[in-house]
Amino acid sequence: MEVADSVLDLIGNTPLVRMRRAIPEAGCELVAKLEMLNPGGSVKDRIAMTMIDAAERDGLLGPGGTIIEPTSGNTGVGLAMVAAQRGYRCIFVMTDKVSTEKVQLLRAYGAEVVVCPVAVAPDDPDSYYSTAERLMRSTPGAYQPNQYFNQANPLAHEQTTGPELWRQTGGRITHFVAGAGTGGTLSGVGRYLKGRNPAVQVIAADPEGSVFSGGSGRPYLVEGIGEDFWPETYHPEWVDRVIAVSDQASFDMARLVSHREGLLIGGSGGTAVCGAVEVASDCGPDAVVVVLLPDSGRGYLSKVFDDDWMASHGFLIGEHPCVKDVLDAKEDDLPPLVYVNPTDPVSLAVTRLRDNGLSQLPVAKGEMPLAAAEVMGAVHELRLMALAFNGDLLGQPVENVMSRPLEQIGIGEPVALAVTKLERSPALLVLDGGRPRAVVSSTDVLSYLSANADGGLSQGQLL
Repeated sequence: MEVADSVLDLIGNTPLVRMRRAIPEAGCELVAKLEMLNPGGSVKDRIAMTMIDAAERDGLLGPGGTIIEPTSGNTGVGLAMVAAQRGYRCIFVMTDKVSTEKVQLLRAYGAEVVVCPVAVAPDDPDSYYSTAERLMRSTPGAYQPNQYFNQANPLAHEQTTGPELWRQTGGRITHFVAGAGTGGTLSGVGRYLKGRNPAVQVIAADPEGSVFSGGSGRPYLVEGIGEDFWPETYHPEWVDRVIAVSDQASFDMARLVSHREGLLIGGSGGTAVCGAVEVASDCGPDAVVVVLLPDSGRGYLSKVFDDDWMASHGFLIGEHPCVKDVLDAKEDDLPPLVYVNPTDPVSLAVTRLRDNGLSQLPVAKGEMPLAAAEVMGAVHELRLMALAFNGDLLGQPVENVMSRPLEQIGIGEPVALAVTKLERSPALLVLDGGRPRAVVSSTDVLSYLSANADGGLSQGQLL
């Protein structure tokens, strides 16, 4: 009988499929490796089994032990699957940008999940790295696979994914594209393929803002790839090129591939396909470009494939009139986003309010372009005036006097929604492609409505 001994025997040997409908303009053979067809639903099944095999062999994990790992979800699923087969307890630490489906999925496997904030430094006590370390110290019999430093990670791909690609393409593969997360896939596959043919090009597709493409690791919305530090499992000598891809392009491509190819992929898969399209555009007809699709889009139904979520983060433009129309109407007078950092003195906030004729300012970490997760609060002139009566206010840091953040609205959401939100908020922070772009006030919306009242828009359209 053709029966596997366990679900772990089904890991790997995922198929390749041509991508012709979503990317018809590709001038070469563009094919996708479908890692969502692993039993745990992602490419991370491969490294999960290899890391646990190595830990058992080296005496680092024994009967009744606990696996603890910071993960965005897919590695956790792979580890939970292995743990279920071998009788281990699992605790996974995740950031709060991870979709609800991923948290629920891990719990469905019997794992415990701890959620931490994403907009903190790696060495912050609340970061998911620090939290995982704290749990390690307090849990008897704990083992942390540490996919970012464990060399069994790239080894898994050198031993399985790379040989599969060489065999499945008959040695014709010329380019390999994958997202950059731990770097294990790129490094392991790259080492194997270049060992067979040094001319094979290995390309990392990376979220804008991640360190691989020259960023600082500041928050972005694509899940599962990109980093804010350099993992030891990333070996740049096996990677020829890094392509930065925006959240907007990644999500748009994920939806396009899902709609046209019938391949339901997530945002990181969209990132990888964007990279592959850029690579393929410079290739001749004899090239074979393989893009690795790491997981299914089923884990992102509440985000990438939810029109309301996409619109609220500024990734979709709805019917007019929308917030974009309000901004376009004041384009000549629209300054760059004015804000202050939480450690800036209140005196700087007062100066910026006065010099720009504003009544409120966002408070955010970092430099432009900001990420939505970096917005921490707001300062309002009326509140500052009231506090000014209570001693030396101007020398204090802004974080001591800031209020809760301004309510947010997507750039493509309707003006009617802006009107409703402005009834409870003094101004709105407009998100465009997931990033803060401008602040819209009641005056801005009223000016737009007044200017268009005689321009053919009905009251129903305006409100």
